[in-house]
Amino acid sequence: MLLADLADAGLGHVEVLLEHRLPHSPKRVDAVICGTHPRTGEPSYVLVELKQWSSAELVAYDLVRVPGYGADTLLHPVEQVRAYCQYLIDSTPALATRPHLVHGIAYLHNAQESGIASLKQHAPSEHGRLFTLEDRAELIEHLRAVLDREGSRTAALASADDFLNFHHAPSKPLLNLAAKEIQEREQFILLDEQKVAYEIVMRALHKARAASTKTVVVVLGGPGSGKSAIALSLVGELARSGRPVHHATGSSAFTNTMRKIAGRRNRRVQGLFKYFNNYTAAEPRELDVLICDEAHRIRETSVNRYTRREVRERAGRQIDELIDVASVPVFLLDENQIVRPGEMGSLDEITAAAEARGCELEVVHLHGQFRCGGSTAFDTWVARLLGLEPLPPLPWSQLALPLDDEFVVISAESPQAMESWLLMKQAEHGGTARMAAGYCWPWSDPIMADSGKCLVEDVVIGDWKRPWNAKPDKRVPDAPESYYWASDERGFGQVGCIYTAQGFEYDWAGVIFGPDFVRRDGRWVARRGHSHDPAVKKAGELQFAGLIRNTYKVLLTRGMRGVCLYSTDEETQAFLAEMAR
Repeated sequence: MLLADLADAGLGHVEVLLEHRLPHSPKRVDAVICGTHPRTGEPSYVLVELKQWSSAELVAYDLVRVPGYGADTLLHPVEQVRAYCQYLIDSTPALATRPHLVHGIAYLHNAQESGIASLKQHAPSEHGRLFTLEDRAELIEHLRAVLDREGSRTAALASADDFLNFHHAPSKPLLNLAAKEIQEREQFILLDEQKVAYEIVMRALHKARAASTKTVVVVLGGPGSGKSAIALSLVGELARSGRPVHHATGSSAFTNTMRKIAGRRNRRVQGLFKYFNNYTAAEPRELDVLICDEAHRIRETSVNRYTRREVRERAGRQIDELIDVASVPVFLLDENQIVRPGEMGSLDEITAAAEARGCELEVVHLHGQFRCGGSTAFDTWVARLLGLEPLPPLPWSQLALPLDDEFVVISAESPQAMESWLLMKQAEHGGTARMAAGYCWPWSDPIMADSGKCLVEDVVIGDWKRPWNAKPDKRVPDAPESYYWASDERGFGQVGCIYTAQGFEYDWAGVIFGPDFVRRDGRWVARRGHSHDPAVKKAGELQFAGLIRNTYKVLLTRGMRGVCLYSTDEETQAFLAEMAR
């Protein structure tokens, strides 16, 4: 349909790029029309979002509901193509200085006016206009206004070549905006090794620009040691300096929360926060600095089941892609937080990859922590409790120092008692409280009830029942999206899993040990048959035990002011009660 419309508009000579992938993103534009502008002779690019909808209803300014797509709401197509245009401009310095070269349209080529009337309320702009089957004449007129009918095939091809060969990096307008956003939030004060890590990155960047060297920086630190504070401080400073910088993680929950924190007032800033698998098609040194937060979640490859064949064929190791894309790749990691098979971010792996590429290496160890009341004794207690250290476990009262008095460690006799304790702490002292558990129960999709869509109470312990947090991309009224379970006050009513708790913190933590990890004869036993995590269950015997152990280490170290422990297993519960006294 679109190609026929171009021919009827006298634009048969233009170049059309189909399913064009946006830079450093999995998102694809249905079509990009490349030609020249009829008045200026400059290149002209039209991004097209094609929809086969015959009807749709506006339910909010940016949200629509489409028959046949269930109860889920979708983004308004004009807002979708407008965001694509802005993202492309922000990611392409050559377009940031000439944003007028980019145009956007949403084309509902099967729809008539009566079927989508409410969608027309969206005000049109150069980056977003809506056309339907009945608007075909207006569409042709608009295309002729931004694409030259008298232009040559050669000029259109040159325009397309320029488009395909653009250098991609955060543009200066975007960096200025990000600097303002991050600067206006609460300032981070970096202490001791945190400041050392920050200065090493800045020094490595200066060295890279002065002598074309490449330095890989690794920052090792446990939970709450300030790794993310370093990351955001670097993003803010580099953005203020106009340096191309990205922040990337392997966690959708963590990346979405970082986007919300750092770009809460402007969606454009959110584009600086990426995933590790966004760099399969990146050019070497597209960025000055790439900050890889939660780098223990790096995987062998960025390829997954959705990867297109041509990308799959040329894809290499993920760690190599992350090193190649920046002059200074920075890896922030905790090797004891690897909780899934295939996660391979470690100092040894990064060191080997850096040496193989002839890079210099700088390693910084962060000591101490700012979570768990700043208690280094609690770190030691957890490591000994779980067998991560050779020394035997000891009760908290025997390890706690006078400075640790404000951090609370207790056990609960039941999940009901745990929940009551958390509610009491919230009421008495304020702050946030969450319950999390090992992945020992099924995790169902939401169901429809008389009151609407709701979560299923999958976590069942005796007569106590609670749902898991919402699944990714499964929106449920009165429950936060999975990304925000740890930060949204509505998250208390659900039990969090490792994938929504990792990387976050809350004041009061409740941890439920499930039957996948129990004490027997004075040692821990990991039991595969009691795990409901499909990925972890595939691991080998030794790896499975390590992943389960790391899972509970992560869950135990989320609390800022206190933690409450409970096990569904009687022998394990007796052990935890003894260790928590």
